[in-house]
Amino acid sequence: MKLKKQVTVCGAAIFCVAVFSLYLMLDRVQHDPTRHQNGGNFPRSQISVLQNRIEQLEQLLEENHEIISHIKDSVLELTANVEGPPALLPYYMSNGSWVVPPEPRPSFFSISPQDCQFALGVRGQKPELQMLTVSEELPFDNVDGGVWKQGFDISYSPHDWDTEDLQVFVVPHSHNDPGWLKTFDKYYTEQTQHILNNMVSKLQEDPRRRFIWAEVSFFAKWWDNINAQKRAAVRRLVGNGQLEIATGGWVMPDEANSHYFALIDQLIEGHQWLEKNLGATPRSGWAVDPFGYSPTMPYLLRRANLTSMLIQRVHYAIKKHFAATHSLEFMWRQTWDSDSSTDIFCHMMPFYSYDVPHTCGPDPKICCQFDFKRLPGGRINCPWKVPPRAITETNVAERAGLLLDQYRKKSRLFRSNVLLVPLGDDFRYDKPQEWDAQFFNYQRLFDFLNSKPDLHVQAQFGTLSDYFDALYKRTGVEPGAQPPGFPVLSGDFFSYADREDHYWTGYYTSRPFYKSLDRVLEAHLRGAEILYSLAVAHARRSGVASQYPLSNFALLTEARRTLGLFQHHDAITGTAKEAVVVDYGIRLLRSLVNLKQVIINAAHYLVLGDKKSYRFDPESPFLQMDDTRLNHDALPERTVIQLDSSPRYVVLFNPLEQERLSVVSLLVSSPRVRVLTEEGQPLAVQVSAHWSSATDMVPDVYQVSVPVRLPALGLGVLQLQLGLDGPRTLPSSVRVYLHGRQLSVSRHEAFPLRVIDSGTSDFALSNRYMQVWFSGLTGLLKSIRRVDEEQEQRVGMEFLIYGTRSSKDKSGAYLFLPDGEAKPYVPKDPPVLRITEGPFFSEVVAYYEHVHQVVRLYNLPGVEGLSLDVSSLVDIRDCVNKELALRLHTDIDSQGTFFTDLNGFQVQPRRYRKKLPLQANFYPMPVMACLQDAQSRLTLHTAQALGVSSLHDGQLEVILDRRLMQDDNRGLGQGLKDNKRTCNHFRLLLERRTLGREPCLGA
Repeated sequence: MKLKKQVTVCGAAIFCVAVFSLYLMLDRVQHDPTRHQNGGNFPRSQISVLQNRIEQLEQLLEENHEIISHIKDSVLELTANVEGPPALLPYYMSNGSWVVPPEPRPSFFSISPQDCQFALGVRGQKPELQMLTVSEELPFDNVDGGVWKQGFDISYSPHDWDTEDLQVFVVPHSHNDPGWLKTFDKYYTEQTQHILNNMVSKLQEDPRRRFIWAEVSFFAKWWDNINAQKRAAVRRLVGNGQLEIATGGWVMPDEANSHYFALIDQLIEGHQWLEKNLGATPRSGWAVDPFGYSPTMPYLLRRANLTSMLIQRVHYAIKKHFAATHSLEFMWRQTWDSDSSTDIFCHMMPFYSYDVPHTCGPDPKICCQFDFKRLPGGRINCPWKVPPRAITETNVAERAGLLLDQYRKKSRLFRSNVLLVPLGDDFRYDKPQEWDAQFFNYQRLFDFLNSKPDLHVQAQFGTLSDYFDALYKRTGVEPGAQPPGFPVLSGDFFSYADREDHYWTGYYTSRPFYKSLDRVLEAHLRGAEILYSLAVAHARRSGVASQYPLSNFALLTEARRTLGLFQHHDAITGTAKEAVVVDYGIRLLRSLVNLKQVIINAAHYLVLGDKKSYRFDPESPFLQMDDTRLNHDALPERTVIQLDSSPRYVVLFNPLEQERLSVVSLLVSSPRVRVLTEEGQPLAVQVSAHWSSATDMVPDVYQVSVPVRLPALGLGVLQLQLGLDGPRTLPSSVRVYLHGRQLSVSRHEAFPLRVIDSGTSDFALSNRYMQVWFSGLTGLLKSIRRVDEEQEQRVGMEFLIYGTRSSKDKSGAYLFLPDGEAKPYVPKDPPVLRITEGPFFSEVVAYYEHVHQVVRLYNLPGVEGLSLDVSSLVDIRDCVNKELALRLHTDIDSQGTFFTDLNGFQVQPRRYRKKLPLQANFYPMPVMACLQDAQSRLTLHTAQALGVSSLHDGQLEVILDRRLMQDDNRGLGQGLKDNKRTCNHFRLLLERRTLGREPCLGA
């Protein structure tokens, strides 16, 4: 801007001088005394001289006009350059390093400490139950509790209900997994449609009957296949309260691996479907099967206007403690909430499972006798060898008394005299006979109990909201308000164990390929929704909506439902059978392909200058995407741009709501490449070889990398031309360490290459912010030194291997049961190292037998330059019962504490608990994990969900992949043998704790 002003002033000065000179010359002629003396008669010679001078003045004016025009063009060009992408021209230092000139604009915005004050601590009522404290104080013993093996004996007095009757709500339900042992469609065809069809007819037979349903994905598929008469009956059942849709999400989602974007998306998809088709709004949450619980979900439910919720799979020791202290029902509050604005009432089921034997009371042997699907002659029976008996007039008194005893014992664990008794299990009520057996027999029991006032009990069928409404009424509060005397809880319920030391921490990493594909689909969905919305809004405003493919909205809907389906607690968790995983993968890939089509159509429209020239041609798309996947289980293959005499154009999109400066890397067919902005301004680029292995270059394929700044939610266009631009086309240099291995290395004249046969000295990469040291032997990270500090910070890496137990119980898709501490990973051959250095990025690639790791350092201002980009291509398909882990060693004094995120939404402190087995100290890492002390903070960001722990001070340990041959006895009937080549992507950021951002850690 300063240069622009200087040029403008200079041009104006020249113009003024020229005009003033002309004025003086004319004035001199006008006042010439010779002219007056001669009476105005000029000699011919003087007239000739005057004409010559006038001609000279005219020529001078014309030249000045050209100068002013050039100045104007220069000012306009300078203005365009200032407002456009920066022309970062790197230069090479004598010490061998590249330097990129700093940008005139700041890389960071300052953060006021007041911005995150809410995260410093709770300023209102302190929660009585803080899960971190509860976990510290509990002994986590496993004492035999008698008939309730994981609990204790429960006693009561028959007079406990003399002043207030026990009110019992039996809630029939059927838990339908949208994929687990069978695919979604097979479950629907063979079981789910029959459950829902039976529901309509059987509920209409008796208005006292109730039923709840949770999975809208199944319900919507069924709805599309029933007639108008049956739809009207469903609406009546919903309207009169016999049928309740609980939670209302597309699925019952996993809460460990899912990102909050996908959690919200599947909730919206389900709620919108219910509103449109049933006119129903969910009031209560039902989550009986996720393997642990995150506080993100109750926050979202509360914001969706639900007032109550239920959970089941919580560590058995925590259940026992909460039962003993009458804390199984509580207000769940966010850890960062300073008041009660995020509170939601939560009911925790007390016993082992949500099936009938573990829901009526503490003794499963007795409760199983009241699961009337298990009547003699059926396909399933009671493991305790005492079968149910049909209820008759002769046995109703004895059977009702036996059941009432369980109800009363269970009620003694809660603070109110309202009792919830779920009645169901996986895929129950698929046969009319089960509906009749359960409803007829229970109704006879209810009729008997209700006819005996001296028993002080009222029992009935109910929905989940019926139960909560009755509880609120009994305690005298409005729905969703805190009942008097009920505790407030903050924290989460990870990690989950259902018995002994069987911790469900394996699924945090199981099938990481699909966990990664989930995030890819999520990112594409977000980008496609933004671009489609912008394009359609512009098309409608411009009057060309008829030419735009509005049908793309159906592709967006399908993708949202696919992403929602994959949030199911047996999908993103990696705990379904192999055939089901394949079905999920095919769905994910199909939606990804469709979203790319939506992106192509929208970007095509938005980049056109003349929108009326837009023509939609599905057979010949205007653009193509930068990568493709051949199969649902294949890693993406990047598109190679073929360069010729005509320029090629690349459209870039920034889906974030803030401006970005990033290095964009493209594959091209020639190292002779020029890159220009849309306006034709040349940009500096780094050209590198493209490698197919440690030592082999891909012929005729090259990587061109260019820094690009894109506005928030903005599009940008780059031109690629064949040809060299000397000062701006900058080749990378390469060093290859063979460590004694007899391998030939590809060479290319465009790239300086040096082969080192046996070097083991440590080496460093550097940029303007830091110097990063690597082991010359392993190629792995060793330390980082910031340029403003003298001392190095230890940040070492190593690969480790976990085995599994030799006993009957082994690691599987759900469980992590290692055979002890991890052992160092020892490859057959030493790794080949390849070091690439260039102006915009440098990287170290270490090739091991089962993992190829790339650590890249960007030479850019901002966060990309302050962090390390780490990717690990893992292939353990030839391993047996092994798990590959990556451990980070630092000298951070973490004092047994580390941090992980919950769903990418908030951060939770964790502590290493020596009283628990190793596997209990692993936690989900959907987005990040962090170590810190008073001076430093190390943050590891991940592009996919994985399991993480800090087993020793100053360490982070991430499980990268698992290959297990046996079942872990949790229903799969198989191990994890269908491994894929998987790329784990991380960003590693080391920072000083003087940046004023500490308060945000707890946000």
